[in-house]
Amino acid sequence: MAAQRLLVDVHSHVYLPRYASFLRSRTSAPRIFSRPNPNPLANGKSEERLLILDNEPSVGRPIGPQYWDREEKLKFMDRHGIDISIISSANPWLDFLPASTAHELARELNTDLETYCSTAPSLASAPSLKRLYGFGLLPLVTFASMTSLLDTIDQILTLPHLRGIIMGTKGVGRGLDDPALEPVWHVLAQSGLVVFLHPHYGVDGQAWGEQENGHVLPLALGFPFETTTAITRMILSGVFDRHPTLHVLLAHSGGTLPLLSSRLASCIAHDPIVASRLQHDARHYLGKLYFDAVAYGAEELGFVSDAIGRAGAFTNPNPNPSEGEGVVGHTANSRGVGLEVRRIVGSARMLFGTDHPFFPPLEETERWMSVVENLDAIDGVDGWGQEEKDAVRGGNALKLFGLS
Repeated sequence: MAAQRLLVDVHSHVYLPRYASFLRSRTSAPRIFSRPNPNPLANGKSEERLLILDNEPSVGRPIGPQYWDREEKLKFMDRHGIDISIISSANPWLDFLPASTAHELARELNTDLETYCSTAPSLASAPSLKRLYGFGLLPLVTFASMTSLLDTIDQILTLPHLRGIIMGTKGVGRGLDDPALEPVWHVLAQSGLVVFLHPHYGVDGQAWGEQENGHVLPLALGFPFETTTAITRMILSGVFDRHPTLHVLLAHSGGTLPLLSSRLASCIAHDPIVASRLQHDARHYLGKLYFDAVAYGAEELGFVSDAIGRAGAFTNPNPNPSEGEGVVGHTANSRGVGLEVRRIVGSARMLFGTDHPFFPPLEETERWMSVVENLDAIDGVDGWGQEEKDAVRGGNALKLFGLS
């Protein structure tokens, strides 16, 4: 199989056994707890449940070996024809821990994940590649020292099967636009490690009202809104102007950033506090980001690729405007680039993902909708030819993560 035809899943989670054991020892969220199984076929056996937020439904969600057993991960991959997965620890990572505990556990979990990946089978069609690679963890918690953060990045760089880090939106307690994180962005940009930005907290739960809707509103809306806010704050803080080689991959196709990017640009242009802060129009920065293709629909993926593909039209040829001058978007130029061209350009920054092992089928079945729908969506995007579809399915990930 040609490398460009490999299927690579960049959004695949794990609760490593050490982490799962730690959650079992807790009495408040996040935690794993046991309760009697209400299924009459369970014959009185207990079941484990995962509760990751205090304000989510109190019974949490079912959790089992597919969350930590590597063989279950590989079986899932085999069942769906996935050649390689880039594994990341699932939220809430280390956010809830004191700094000293977070530092120690991050190093242990990074070593565990390296073992999880390095001892996995090689790819039969490309023996130089393993089937599993990973995103490491940083001890990004309140009061974390910069020495601790940079030391952990150095550790990750010594672990050959870890090709990036997964990061929530809190940073060290004040968000990702916190100036205290500047040394972290600098080292990550220089190292080439990929930052996978993933939500956890959503938005204020009061927005969901009193009607019982399970996890639907927090996951379908809260997660994407959280990602949108976090990455917008990074853009506004100038992180991507100062570190143009920083590789950031956004979960869930970037939330609502592609849809709202022109509104964002307009608001910036009309606000005297930020109008002259950035080197480029806000829409330019979508072309500096990467987006997983976990959107479940061809139309949504097509729109995201449009927004990425037009980014070059909003690049300021003079990236250092004088004080008060601001940045003016080149709207006419963006309209002059054809839809097909924009979509081809945009496809180069989109990567297939499944969000496994979350969203399992409600009924016993061989195929997961999270896989089938996302693959069907890639296949159905108007304007993507076979080359673009193969790149989104795997070729872009091989390039981004340095997998030859």
